[in-house]
Amino acid sequence: MFAKIIVDIVILLAVSFFVLVIMQVRTNQQVSQLWQILESAPTHQHFHVDMIAGLPAPVQRYFLHAIALGTPLATSIKLKMQGQLRISPDKPWLPMQAQEILTSKGFVWKAVIGRGLFQLQGGDYYVNGLGRVQFGLWGLVPFVNAHNLDITRSSIGRLGGEFFWLPSALLLQPNVTWKAIDDNTIQASFHIDGEPVTLTLVIDANGKVLQVWLPRWGDRTEDKSWTYIPFGGVFQAERTFEGLTIPSRISAGWWFGTERYVESFLAEIEVL
Repeated sequence: MFAKIIVDIVILLAVSFFVLVIMQVRTNQQVSQLWQILESAPTHQHFHVDMIAGLPAPVQRYFLHAIALGTPLATSIKLKMQGQLRISPDKPWLPMQAQEILTSKGFVWKAVIGRGLFQLQGGDYYVNGLGRVQFGLWGLVPFVNAHNLDITRSSIGRLGGEFFWLPSALLLQPNVTWKAIDDNTIQASFHIDGEPVTLTLVIDANGKVLQVWLPRWGDRTEDKSWTYIPFGGVFQAERTFEGLTIPSRISAGWWFGTERYVESFLAEIEVL
């Protein structure tokens, strides 16, 4: 009898593991399909001064630093990230490796966070009007799988907030309103699928981006209620590739620019 119970338990565990593997394979396939959906070729447009002629002088300075004249306007960019991440301010830093595809219409971020017994594999994305965060322990045991209107709104904020990695998106994005707050602070306001995005960038005398922030929909509040929270980061370095000059070292987090700000994301960025 005891032997039969052991056999039944082993079979149950084997079946459960098999089901988890199948679920993970399907998830990976889905994410790969979304990644492929976002892949696209550059436009036939090349960056020239006429595209920014009517913009405030600091905004022109930013674009002339970020995009070399004559560069084809990219519609997507693939990034490799390596650094540290913490889930909340009271949690320890965890090693993080990730890849991301970013476009003017969506993004897919695939990541491995942590190590050893606590390693999360998964990512989050915003594609075709849907945002989702999905991670599993070792990529098998479900840890978080969130997809609702709040997650979607927050994902849109992340998308628009990362356009500094794809500056051509700020040229190609329809109905962008630019404003120069001062000679070193510029602001772009636009909508993505109905969600407002107001992106503020601090630049130096050459147009290099030093800081960025925006009001982003999130629940990093005392009672976990959702509201717009300042989210942003500081850049310590930049790199140039194929005519684009973008930030390559970032520290970022929620409540940026306030006494409640705590870094939650540190990374070195490379272009794939």
